[in-house]
Amino acid sequence: MSAPIPTRVHYHQQARELELGYADGRSYRLSAEYLRVHSPSAEVRGHGPDTAKLQTGMKFVGLKNITQTGRYALKLHFDDGHDTGLYSWDYLYDLAVNQDAYWADYLKKLEDAGASREPLGIPLKPV
Repeated sequence: MSAPIPTRVHYHQQARELELGYADGRSYRLSAEYLRVHSPSAEVRGHGPDTAKLQTGMKFVGLKNITQTGRYALKLHFDDGHDTGLYSWDYLYDLAVNQDAYWADYLKKLEDAGASREPLGIPLKPV
């Protein structure tokens, strides 16, 4: 069974959250940071669990653009330059309904690696 397709997609720029609304009234807000660290791209996921690259320093990342790819996915363009990987409706729904568990797992991986969500240095945004 495939996941439902959102009837509403809205980016809350101030909160840096992507909101997905569904026909049954459910709505999920996913932070840009969460979406960035769980990017489906090979750059992040690698070509298997042993080659995945832990994403660090993404606390303040945002989205600069969102484009729909066919009828099956979104391409998210992050303000750190990352824009590879297609977020299928199935993948976005999985990220939404499993958000608490996936986020806890990510925080544990950061802790185990002695890494941080905080970027190194001062975050700069283009004017």
